[in-house]
Amino acid sequence: MNDRRFPLLGIPLLSLLIILLGGGRPLETWPGFALDWAVSLLFTTVLWLGNIALWELLLRRWPRVEDTTRRLWWLAFSSLLYTSVASVALRGVLYLLLPPYFSMEPAALAQQIKFNLIPTCFVQLVYESRHFFRQWTLNVRRAEQLQNAHERAQLEALQQQLDPHFLFNNLNTLSALIEPGNEPAQQFVDQFADVYRYVLLSHNRPTVPLREELTFVDAYVALHKARLRNNLQVHISVPPDVLDAHIAPLSVQLLIENALKHNEASRQHPLEVRVTATAGWLTVQNVRRARAAGFAAGTGTGLRNIRERYALLGSVPPEIQQTAEQFTVRLPLLPARTEAAVSQA
Repeated sequence: MNDRRFPLLGIPLLSLLIILLGGGRPLETWPGFALDWAVSLLFTTVLWLGNIALWELLLRRWPRVEDTTRRLWWLAFSSLLYTSVASVALRGVLYLLLPPYFSMEPAALAQQIKFNLIPTCFVQLVYESRHFFRQWTLNVRRAEQLQNAHERAQLEALQQQLDPHFLFNNLNTLSALIEPGNEPAQQFVDQFADVYRYVLLSHNRPTVPLREELTFVDAYVALHKARLRNNLQVHISVPPDVLDAHIAPLSVQLLIENALKHNEASRQHPLEVRVTATAGWLTVQNVRRARAAGFAAGTGTGLRNIRERYALLGSVPPEIQQTAEQFTVRLPLLPARTEAAVSQA
């Protein structure tokens, strides 16, 4: 927890509260009160800092919401063990300094451990509650940002796109006008309809299965290959076991579009794009060979859009690597529950 002022204020107050409520002799004499408070402050400091260090370590080890139960069980076990060992060790030190006041009998040690577990549980509960509230606030803010982004996208779509029914009706008309023997033209119209249909259907979805995205990419690439032929070569090699993972919709298409926009795709220098998946990441890599003329240098808007969408989904950010020869973007593969969780939020 970044707020270091909390223990600086909480440790002295809690140690004083323990003295006042612990049934000791805080008001008999000022020297006795000072000694009791010093001992309480020693125990509180060691137990507070040690247990919170354990809490932070376990939180880094299991940060996800679905790991909360496992983390709390480990926290209970480790706090019990640390509090017991620290209580015995501190009492042993005090026994050497003040033997009349601190017994090392098993019953006294057990009583000390049980007493120390009460403020330990209280402190751990406070930290866990603060963490839960911060995560809840963050998730609410993220859901609001994602909803706002969707609303802006819908408004832009209404402003820029034709009526979908109008377009599909005209595609059907065009398909009917194509001669029955002209299969390439018929296939092109069908693929164009598939591409447009996917754009419409995925518009309101935070994530889509990788299987659907790659099917859409196949249709999208086929449209370009009708014009570019073998000047565009897209190789997709993704193991079947990751096809149910989720991804931000249209993200792979956008990366292929960027590759086409900024690189040469000719018979002499075909544009090669490779799509692979390993260890929770989808990698889109293309050869860099700048076009001799045409488009100006990219503004990075598309990549920034992808980063923002993954940030709103609470994911680790995409990784971008570029050399003189290659441009590589790694997109994190998301669990299937991401879409449902965001939609419910």
